[in-house]
Amino acid sequence: MRILNRNVYVGPSQYAKFPVIRLELDLGALEQWPTAKLGDGFIDGLLAALPGLAEHGCSYREPGGFVRRMREGEGTWLGHVLEHVAIELQNTAGEDVTFGKTRSISDDRPGVYSVVYEYTQKEEGIAAGELALKLLDSLLPAELRTATNESWNWEEERDGFIRYAQRRALGPSTMSLVRAAEERGIPWLRLNEQSLVQLGHGKYQQRIQATVTGRTPHIAVELASDKEETNKILASLGLPVPRQELVQSADAAWRAARRLGGPVVLKPYNGNHGRGITINISEEDDVRAAFEAAREHSRSVIVETYMAGDDHRLLVVNGELIAATKRTPGHVVGDGKSTIAQLVDVVNSDPRRGVGHEKVLTKLKLDREAELMMERVGYTADSIPKDGEVVPLRSTANLSTGGTATDVTDIIHPDNRAMAERAVRAIGLDVGGVDFLSTNIAESYKSIGGGICEVNAAPGFRMHIAPSEGAPRDAAGPVIDMLFPPGTPSRVPIAAVTGTNGKTTTSRMLAHIAKMAGYTPGLTTTDGVYIDGQRTVEGDMTGPVSAQMVLRDPQIDFAVLETARGGLVRAGMGVGEVDVGAVLNVASDHLGLKGIDTLEQLAEVKRIVVEAARDCAVLNADDPNVLKMSGYTDAKVICYVTMNPSHPLVREHVRAGGRACALEAGVNGHMITLYDKGSHIPLLWTHLIPATLEGRAMHNVQNAMFAASMAFSMGIKLDAIRHGLRTFDTTFFQAPGRMNVFNEHPFKVIMDYAHNAHAVGMMADLAQRLDANRRIVAVAAPGDRRDEDIEAIAHTVAGKFDHYVVKRDDGLRGRDGDEVPRIIAKALQAAGVGKDAISIIPDEQEAVDAALRMGQPGDLLVVFADALTRTWKQIIRFKPDGDMQKAAPRAEVPTLETNLDEQLVAAMEGVVRDERGLRFEREESD
Repeated sequence: MRILNRNVYVGPSQYAKFPVIRLELDLGALEQWPTAKLGDGFIDGLLAALPGLAEHGCSYREPGGFVRRMREGEGTWLGHVLEHVAIELQNTAGEDVTFGKTRSISDDRPGVYSVVYEYTQKEEGIAAGELALKLLDSLLPAELRTATNESWNWEEERDGFIRYAQRRALGPSTMSLVRAAEERGIPWLRLNEQSLVQLGHGKYQQRIQATVTGRTPHIAVELASDKEETNKILASLGLPVPRQELVQSADAAWRAARRLGGPVVLKPYNGNHGRGITINISEEDDVRAAFEAAREHSRSVIVETYMAGDDHRLLVVNGELIAATKRTPGHVVGDGKSTIAQLVDVVNSDPRRGVGHEKVLTKLKLDREAELMMERVGYTADSIPKDGEVVPLRSTANLSTGGTATDVTDIIHPDNRAMAERAVRAIGLDVGGVDFLSTNIAESYKSIGGGICEVNAAPGFRMHIAPSEGAPRDAAGPVIDMLFPPGTPSRVPIAAVTGTNGKTTTSRMLAHIAKMAGYTPGLTTTDGVYIDGQRTVEGDMTGPVSAQMVLRDPQIDFAVLETARGGLVRAGMGVGEVDVGAVLNVASDHLGLKGIDTLEQLAEVKRIVVEAARDCAVLNADDPNVLKMSGYTDAKVICYVTMNPSHPLVREHVRAGGRACALEAGVNGHMITLYDKGSHIPLLWTHLIPATLEGRAMHNVQNAMFAASMAFSMGIKLDAIRHGLRTFDTTFFQAPGRMNVFNEHPFKVIMDYAHNAHAVGMMADLAQRLDANRRIVAVAAPGDRRDEDIEAIAHTVAGKFDHYVVKRDDGLRGRDGDEVPRIIAKALQAAGVGKDAISIIPDEQEAVDAALRMGQPGDLLVVFADALTRTWKQIIRFKPDGDMQKAAPRAEVPTLETNLDEQLVAAMEGVVRDERGLRFEREESD
């Protein structure tokens, strides 16, 4: 049994709308060993290792269902068992995950399973799958095991996994804030492997790190960390604090203790979590020992007067006391019969106690600190305390060291409440915890005494949200309400665009419309990330990482995410939901790669985008595979886009008040028209959109219709949509490789990145609609496509051009040097193209140069380029011979496009990276 492949999906995918891990698991010989055949020994051993499996419902949807599946009939297969074990291991580590799905991959691969299970933290989820594999292997009969060795110890492995998970998981305080944000519909992103979290998107974001917020003043944190300065500030305001001195040596500590008089407390100057604190000591030896314990955590040590009373944590948020908790140090209570070690085992058997922060309480440890506490009363771990005797094992009450917490919010005296609020305001914290000693929190400190030990920045919330006794308090909600008062925005509008062809141009159009409407858009495309129109990162940026990159940017207030097949198959979407999701088309491309062999399977991948749409799904009604997606979205509105104004389904949809965008014929050409709630809204004549070449480039007419539909669905005003479309063009520097036109030779040149039959066919059709004496094409195909796909590209151009220059891409992708050109040439001849009309020139630069030299005045040359920047420079720098220039002289004043080309081409040299690397990434992601 082994894992062949693993995918970690960070967002919506083919398998779920939330993060999951998918394992490709090969059972090998264990395909013949379902659980019932393995017997009760295997099943009972598994339940003994993970008792929580008994609660799994599985397909029976009731507790015990999974165990029933394992025992009944022939049982279930180990891939299914591994799914449940990986889920339960994460539950054991404190994560709340439940989803899983296991299926046989195909009849052609017996024993190979797709095992999918939910995760919360990536590393923890991966480790859960690996440990599940080891656990199952260890429970198999000896002759079936493959990996387990004699040193295997399940308890150690389990506890090690829990600690590993907790080191990477958000702490209980941070997680409570995240949950409170989710309850309010506020999105969040984790920014590092610790507790730095972004709440909200773009310019609306707020940050937290544990319980420190982006609004917490740095000076306040510094003061709270400086216990001596905190003491002075609070004392100057008349608040109750102990007297204290700061020391750097054991001798100075003893002198300070004598000056203060009576019992004292020693603690690190800048410690936390109660580490290194010793309380209620008077003897010189104890003071010196306490100093050394404190010095392990800080160079300076505070000696302060000991104040009797129970330890209380008072939580103040935004100037208001939210919760009060009495904390009791970790201890055992004697029964007159058991040793302290046995009593610790009894306490740790409480199901509420776990390792670290996995549960409400933390297990007690008999470590060095516990030994010191026992020595003070003359005990060891083998001593038997009297019945009812309390034996402290910790000097401080922190939950992380085994302490317990009792909520006392309802009984705190108003004077004590006001005292805590004044103290936190005095330090300047927006979120602060006051450590307060009092013999009775229900009585005023003014009458019975008591004092503030310290004020804490980043106070822990676990004791308040999950106390050992008393009512839980919502400590996180007030923090979120402080950062995002009701009515405050936290999200930016998000549009996701996918499809086989046109998604880059459509995404750029939509981002341009948004910019014209006054937004600051963030855009991901196949050639980079753009913030407010400026490229900030180059390369293929159509996957989940780039999506999150845009949403993290503090400048943007509108996001357009080009979402490609490669990223969806590999890691899912980078955001859990979008406002508008659009699918432009589903055409044959990349079939036969990564398990996607049919158009129906490709459509299932593309469908993820509309499944994530919450407000509007924009669908191509002219594409049957896209039209079917309407049954898979939960979006409030479906907007159909059609170039057929008589489309029967769209007409019924419009008559029912639905939203649509149609292309309608008129006296002045074609009009892009919107329909919504019974309204008929003429938007714009297509010939007024520069990107459509006066309405002739029908593929860009359709792209403009999608961009307009999405913009309209995102609330952008009609005039802004019109203005955006009328000012968007397809120059190389606005849309590289997307129908870039160069008119400054005696002939017209169009360069495009089209690399599949559908896209190439659209450009060939455009060539037919443009006036030209002759039409020449330089055509190629990616080497990693199937022969039939390469032949399909040849068929789409056959008969539409007068001459064909057949080339290859720079990257061979497993093909011989001239293999692709030969396949194209053979297919062209089979389609009726004469041999004299075909030139086979494998090298792209040589092929483009030859095609340019063939051009005569009035001709049209279409170049399907692979190395975009290099080819564009080759086109604009080409020098026709003298006779040709005489035959067709250039205008005296060059066009703006020409000026831009000449001025910026040099800049592109330093900006665009190696085209082969860029090209490869594009191909992987489309």
